[in-house]
Amino acid sequence: MTDEQDLGITSSKSHQTGDWYAEVVQKGEMADYAPMGGFIVTRPRGYAVWERLQENLDGWFKETGVQNAYFPLFIPESYLEKEKDIVEGFDPEVAWVTHGGNEELEERLAVRPTSESIIAPFLAQWTRSHRDLPLRLNQWCSVVRWEATETKPFFRTKEFLWQEGHTAHADEESAWDETMTRLDQYERLYEEVMAMPVMKGRKPEHDKFPGAHTTSTVEALMPDGKSVQGGTSHYLGTSFAEAFDIEFVDEDEEMQTAHTTSWGLSWRAMGALIMTHSDDQGLVLPPAVAPEQVVVVPIYSEDTQEEILEYSADIAAELDEAGVRVHLDDRDHRNPGFKYNDWELKGVPLRIEVGPNEMADGEVTFSHRPDGESITESREDLPATVEEHLDAVFAKLYASAEETLEGEIREAESREEILGTLGQHGGYVETGWCGDEACEEPIKDAIAAEIVMVPLDRDEEPIHDECAICGEEAEETAYFAKSY
Repeated sequence: MTDEQDLGITSSKSHQTGDWYAEVVQKGEMADYAPMGGFIVTRPRGYAVWERLQENLDGWFKETGVQNAYFPLFIPESYLEKEKDIVEGFDPEVAWVTHGGNEELEERLAVRPTSESIIAPFLAQWTRSHRDLPLRLNQWCSVVRWEATETKPFFRTKEFLWQEGHTAHADEESAWDETMTRLDQYERLYEEVMAMPVMKGRKPEHDKFPGAHTTSTVEALMPDGKSVQGGTSHYLGTSFAEAFDIEFVDEDEEMQTAHTTSWGLSWRAMGALIMTHSDDQGLVLPPAVAPEQVVVVPIYSEDTQEEILEYSADIAAELDEAGVRVHLDDRDHRNPGFKYNDWELKGVPLRIEVGPNEMADGEVTFSHRPDGESITESREDLPATVEEHLDAVFAKLYASAEETLEGEIREAESREEILGTLGQHGGYVETGWCGDEACEEPIKDAIAAEIVMVPLDRDEEPIHDECAICGEEAEETAYFAKSY
């Protein structure tokens, strides 16, 4: 434990959000900054959280017919250029390999910013008949987008971890169902695993994935009033299939063009999780993703040390056997107060305190990380009691995040109202919008807010009859927000 870590969190979440977040990430042992600007080193505790998210999603994907594969990190320039919208959309952020050793390459290789251009040709090779469809592939990998933005661990880095799914279907209905299935799974991850409510919608035409017909999104509101794009699922129509000749013979022996989708969730979800739940004492993690769900802290004097350590070890062993991720903190060179602060800093959801009174009465004392609530319970049937307390911690975290979202969706009917509301409150402002990108610019230029989503249902009536910016007839409802 370094002297810096001994100090705990020195910044305020409410007043110094950027500094506070950086402290929580580093002192909570989630990540460190790499020597190259724009990159981070993910520490074991941080990677363990990513693995928990990955395990949940991967299981749900496989239950719904997805198979994992892996494609090369490098994409030939000629492949990338086959879909012009991909080239135009990602060109400013593509990192290029021009040499192999000392030899100049005959063709530049792109370090993948996304993998449609390398996966689609193989979808074409592997698709011959309608019987081959739907074809569902996913890969867990890293991608590189050379953004010229300040590094914010998990939110904004040049290289990031994610999953990207790519599928081919016989018709629009099947592909659209796929798109919504993945969006629903992202919503489930946030709400059932990460204890975070989200909003579902689609991106406006000017902000959809390059080459996509529709980009759907889940958006999460942070406590500072900014939105996070938590995961996206794209219905690509036939544009990629036409560019890469993904065709199949249908039941009538006619050649047809496939409909494709792609969908991805990155470790930005971890940034949203850290930002949402953590506090001025440090990291706060929901039980489902915490590397240690429970820490047992023995409290003893010299004459009770042996008995209490034995009692504590039995508790830890019982919980471990029941499948609880538990750690016994039996460090003899640290006092209980230091241990409390240390594990609070690292975000462990539930602490069990064991002292002479607990041992004498056959009890344990539980302390909940989110609010410090302390409850003494019988040791009897301990695994079930622990599960109840972990469920209670989850419920507290979800309720707090839900409270952040509720009441933070406000209406506005003019440019001035949009700017005033976002400037004063943050959150989401819903308003009528004509559908013209130009009507986003006055808001973006003034306070760096943008349209983060519009309703999924294209036929949904707009909230107001007129566009708040230009006064023309509103085509749909737009949700403006500042975002990460």
